[in-house]
Amino acid sequence: MALFTDGPVSTIDDLSAQDSQLADVANAENIDVTRKLALAQEQVALELGALLTRMSFADQPFWLSPQPNVSNVVATPALRLWHTYRALEMVYADAYNSQLNDRYAGKRDQFDSMASWAYEKLVQIGVGVVFDPVARAVTPNVTAAPGAPAPLPSATYYATVAWTNKAGEEGASASPATITTAGGTLLVQPANPPKNAAGWNVYVGGGPDSMFRQNGTPIGTAQTWTQPGSLATTGQLAGQGQTPNYLKPVPRVIQRG
Repeated sequence: MALFTDGPVSTIDDLSAQDSQLADVANAENIDVTRKLALAQEQVALELGALLTRMSFADQPFWLSPQPNVSNVVATPALRLWHTYRALEMVYADAYNSQLNDRYAGKRDQFDSMASWAYEKLVQIGVGVVFDPVARAVTPNVTAAPGAPAPLPSATYYATVAWTNKAGEEGASASPATITTAGGTLLVQPANPPKNAAGWNVYVGGGPDSMFRQNGTPIGTAQTWTQPGSLATTGQLAGQGQTPNYLKPVPRVIQRG
């Protein structure tokens, strides 16, 4: 799972899966859905921060770590739904304010109710928290390299990386880079390591959904990776990041809006 701070926790596709009319409404009313996703992220972040601030150590006397903040939060399914419905509510609120169309008002109220439902599920389940959050990697630098004595088969390849922390936990993989080889291989160099990065993993494949881990143990943060002639085509696929170390109970408060 990605961290909440890795970027909008739901996408336009997630919104469209919940509302098949989204694209038509956005086009008709000139609504920037990407901007609504960002605004919904900001609102949810503020509310999450307020919730985490109000949480007490009293319910978890075993916990010795500092109180978590939004940077420690994982985008669990309940949190993702909350963000999705909040963004849809904002889309239809904007559409209603533009046209004062009761149909839009009905959809706005529907998604407001669904956002409250998803929030309640988050309260019941708890906020997913990691002790040592690893930020999503940025797209690596991938360049052609001599492949002697064992070049890769000439083809187009996708490559991505993910940072790891001292515990070996892996953050979300970067958007992949692509490169076409011809009688050589490829060299991968990550960029902008987070302060807590202890290493990184490299994933390469023939498509964006078939990038497999190529290294056995994490690579040093200052090192590069030269792909050997044989490409691993089984094993661990590039992933979405850390799973929660624990679920933090949420105090029951009345949600604004």
